[in-house]
Amino acid sequence: MRSSDIRSTFLGFFQERDHRVVPSSPLVPSDPTLLLTNAGMNQFKPYFLGETTPEHPRAVSAQRCARTSDIENVGRTTRHATFFEMLGNFSFGDYFKEEAITWAWELFTRHYDLDPERLWVTVYRDDDEAHRLWRRIGVPSDRIQRLGMEDNYWSMGIPGPCGPSSELHYDRGPSFGREGGPAVDGERYQELWNLVFMQNLRGEGSGKDDYPILGELPARNIDTGLGLDRLAAILQGVDTVCETDLLSPTLRLVQERAGRAYPGRDGSDDSTSFRVVTEHSRSIAFLIADGVLPARDGRGYVLRRLMRRAIRHARRLGIDPALPDLTSSVVGTYPELAPQSDLIRQVVTSEEEAFGRTLRQGTRLLDTAITRATSTISGRTAFELHDTYGFPIDLTIDAARSAGLTVDEDEFAELLDRQRRQAHRAGQDRKGDTVARQDHYRRITARHGLTDFVGHHTETAETRITALLDPTGELPSAHEGDEIDVILTRSPFYAESGGQVGDTGMIRTTGATLHVLDTQLGLDGLHVHTVRVLNGELRPGDEAEASIDGDRRAATARSHSATHVLHAMLRRLLGDHATQRGSRVEPGRLRFDFAHFSPVDTVPVQTLVNDYLLDDPEVRVWETSRSSAKKAGALAMFGEKYNDDVRVVDIGDASRELCGGTHVGHGSQAGPVHIVGESSIGTGLRRIEALTGPDALRHYDHQTHLLNELAALLNVHPNEAPDRLRQRLETLAATQRELEELHRTNLRVQAQHLTPHKEPHPNGWLLAQTIPGLTPSDLRTIATDVLTPRGVVILGTTANDKTALVAAVGTDLDITARDLLTSAAQELGGGAGGKGRIANAGGRHPEKLPHAIATAAAEARALLG
Repeated sequence: MRSSDIRSTFLGFFQERDHRVVPSSPLVPSDPTLLLTNAGMNQFKPYFLGETTPEHPRAVSAQRCARTSDIENVGRTTRHATFFEMLGNFSFGDYFKEEAITWAWELFTRHYDLDPERLWVTVYRDDDEAHRLWRRIGVPSDRIQRLGMEDNYWSMGIPGPCGPSSELHYDRGPSFGREGGPAVDGERYQELWNLVFMQNLRGEGSGKDDYPILGELPARNIDTGLGLDRLAAILQGVDTVCETDLLSPTLRLVQERAGRAYPGRDGSDDSTSFRVVTEHSRSIAFLIADGVLPARDGRGYVLRRLMRRAIRHARRLGIDPALPDLTSSVVGTYPELAPQSDLIRQVVTSEEEAFGRTLRQGTRLLDTAITRATSTISGRTAFELHDTYGFPIDLTIDAARSAGLTVDEDEFAELLDRQRRQAHRAGQDRKGDTVARQDHYRRITARHGLTDFVGHHTETAETRITALLDPTGELPSAHEGDEIDVILTRSPFYAESGGQVGDTGMIRTTGATLHVLDTQLGLDGLHVHTVRVLNGELRPGDEAEASIDGDRRAATARSHSATHVLHAMLRRLLGDHATQRGSRVEPGRLRFDFAHFSPVDTVPVQTLVNDYLLDDPEVRVWETSRSSAKKAGALAMFGEKYNDDVRVVDIGDASRELCGGTHVGHGSQAGPVHIVGESSIGTGLRRIEALTGPDALRHYDHQTHLLNELAALLNVHPNEAPDRLRQRLETLAATQRELEELHRTNLRVQAQHLTPHKEPHPNGWLLAQTIPGLTPSDLRTIATDVLTPRGVVILGTTANDKTALVAAVGTDLDITARDLLTSAAQELGGGAGGKGRIANAGGRHPEKLPHAIATAAAEARALLG
């Protein structure tokens, strides 16, 4: 059975049982507590928590997931992967254990035709109900094993929904491992399907099985996850996930590029490398397609780590470069990646080249460390190579072993662990603040519901205050001067999202006046207004009138519509890969981040945008289902979360995007647009900054004024100013070069005049002189001009109340220049620096320069004698 048939069979089976098919969400989740989408249930978390009521109580999906928590196992085992499709069926307070268990057994044995005699079951240690249900289906007791919290109690790994689970395992036979069931050997008895009975809420903990259970969820739910790749390996009769129809084309290409056959699951390093390169190539392609780009932290670091691990293993197989062709083979297997194929190739090509430079630089530093080491390279050196230069620890260990050295791996592990603990603590602090705020918002939502946002149709609204908040929680009242958060029943204020800043304005009650400083989203659909109480007192329950700053909203709308057109024109000029990767829409200005690998000439971009806006295209807003919008060609923005019903914004025939923001009615109202900057903000990521409307015109006026002022200074017409200024600069540069050459000639003459003052000594000669009015750089030039292999030169100068000393030592002398100046520098009230043959010193006491030179000269005479 091909993977596409496995997928369609699963979805169809549950669709027949009244489950709504839900599309896979992106790998970049909307949940701020998650780095990457790691389970099918992520997008349904609000349903499990009771924050949102689902439109349908049953769902089924084929969710793309990324996990790197066990990345070191990928390649070493037959089943681990960093990217996989999780087939899942979900119940939101509807059916529970009996149906989930019954349907799982039916699907496995009747539709996928798995041999019931080879299926094993695990249940949570005290889940007698699940044990009884499996027995009733016909699974014998000796093939049902009870396991503890680490194996059969599931959570997302963070505070949130959790519950006991039951897993279905398949016995792959004695060639895969020991007899005795899943509790004995997870490689032989491969976990395929995890049925989670999602009924509890977990708190913060330190590990996978070390966290408190805080209580019950609002309802008992079902969350299941069946690994498509693992099931495909079983049904297609292959040993590993890399040999299934989804990954075998990439594995074949790895063999071609390596010039040898995949050795199978023989446990060798080559076998591991074949699987790592194959599996990681797919993860890399999907992460880039979903908007992740290499970076030093966050999800960008996850991608970079995957890429560098794949590159290292590819080089072990003799493949260099590797990723451009291998990720292209992934695109060939997954046609949905085709629109991002250019971007994927550009990203991996650039990153592989950059990693090559990192390896070369790290190798030079490592070679230096090896020459200095006697038996062991310190863990701190290995950590610096890893942390600062991205040099992999395993390469450090390999190089040290080749040189007959060892690496202090314990010290390295301690430093790495310390860094991770510090990062974890910082993350937990931020996460704790987020969780606390979310708890307040959930309680408010449970009592009063979500905010009724009316800002698309009106700038004012009659409303009521439902809650007042500060960082400690809800407040009974607020008074003049307080800065707090306010929740309203109805709000015309747009809450910051989609890159558009939140609205500001005023809220008035009978007893108080509030200035709205910002508006943010608390939960989806809950608007949080940050206000300053200008006068009076207010309490929850007060009736109020809310009104936005209309001029500010209009300026923001101009920028938002201009952003859509800018996006369309960039794609038209550069290609479809130039998609949005972030934006900031503010009154009169915008910032737009997009995928591209080289600087962009903004002149044609700006011309296209303004010409299109000048044609005054109609801006049309309409609502439809997400699937219909996708079929109509609407673009969904990177990192944004959309409901089943979406808002589509059309700007003429050039732009069609899903967008909840505010816009002008016609294109001409958004212009003009003036691009003020274009720059790189990361690998494969560019940024354009622009002004819109009156702000753009004011900028034009300012630039015109500057041009006229410059022309007046040059005494030419403004049109002639650039050429005249260029001529003046060229003349100035030529004059500067002449002056520098005259200065160098003067220094050479001074060096010649010093030659008669050399003192002969048994082991060489010494020159010690004061030359006033020079810079330290001049002193170094003169000293090196005078110097010969057996000479010592000590020169001093004072200029602008500053004192400088320079010492230079010839190559035939065993004297360190810095040592000559140490005592002299102390007399001047400063210190000496420099390495090898030349050193410098300075101080705050110019009157002591003659004595300092005498001290340095005495030191030199002693050494030369």
